[in-house]
Amino acid sequence: MTTSGQSGPPPWWHPELYARRRPNLLLRQAVLAALRSCFAGLGFVEAETPALQVSPGLEPHLKAFATSLENPDGTTRPLYLHTSPEFAMKKLLVAGEPKLFQFAPVFRNGERAATHHPAFLMLEWYRSGADYRGIMRDCETLLQAIAAATGRSTLTWQGHTADILQPWQYLTVHEAFARYARLDLATCIGADPHNPDLAAMRAACAAIGVRVDAGDSWDDLYFRVALDRIEPRLGLDAPCILHDYPIHQAALSRPKKAAPHLAERFELYACGMELANAFSELTDAAEQRRRFEADMALKRRLYGYDYPIDGDFLAALEHGLPDCAGIALGVDRLVMLLAGATRIEEVLWLPVSE
Repeated sequence: MTTSGQSGPPPWWHPELYARRRPNLLLRQAVLAALRSCFAGLGFVEAETPALQVSPGLEPHLKAFATSLENPDGTTRPLYLHTSPEFAMKKLLVAGEPKLFQFAPVFRNGERAATHHPAFLMLEWYRSGADYRGIMRDCETLLQAIAAATGRSTLTWQGHTADILQPWQYLTVHEAFARYARLDLATCIGADPHNPDLAAMRAACAAIGVRVDAGDSWDDLYFRVALDRIEPRLGLDAPCILHDYPIHQAALSRPKKAAPHLAERFELYACGMELANAFSELTDAAEQRRRFEADMALKRRLYGYDYPIDGDFLAALEHGLPDCAGIALGVDRLVMLLAGATRIEEVLWLPVSE
């Protein structure tokens, strides 16, 4: 099936290909409607923030799309398409909005695979006066609402299934490493949780048959174990919440009050696929600046460039970000699992042209 003058795969707009994809798109529409209805019932406000930002997001390994804004005087200044609406949404928390959500188109350069696309839809929501346990409860509530609205409770991916309506699994990161990799993460971290013990991690990985290369950092080995031995086993039979990360992997989360060597962070998994990343949000502006600067130093070292830090965001934190928690969930991935699709393009109205 090709169009006149073309060879190879048909374009995504071809009527036959679209007809095969359309049931997934109607399911997508139903999922968005169910989520909006559930948020309304929970008292959330839907926000809309600009995709153009001074800073696209400062996760060291994400690559943004850069552009420039032309000023009235003819000068220009660099801007970026955001990789997440997080900074903007937290400014609204500072402004006084207590509970808000957003379906945000986000953009990440260099990402194209079965579960990755350079432009995709992210759902983020935030609660003032809450911690990550409140967001955990939201996840169960929202997915159950989707199951009720669509008549589908089974998620499917690569031969695995997870039933939204079954009791969810809750595992700490340390428990997951012990259970699935036979690795004692506490021993591998050592005495200083902010500077984990590389020699101990190398020895532990070698002992369980994980490849150890000469230039590997502690995090390189951590993610190698996680990706190969742990993530594929999370969220089988029922969704899984993996929580309480080592503090040096806190990202934008705050330390756990009862165990400051851990971060109040969790990820949601189903069928071995990560669907969401959540935090009890860090509210300390000085600590946030320190983490941003460290992340950008790492980015320069690894990739030879960095991104600007959003000074307005830090100013908002200094003004006073309330105690809050938030999460970013990949809508396209969730629809994939509900539809039993094998590639993310199968649940998009139109993918970015290759």
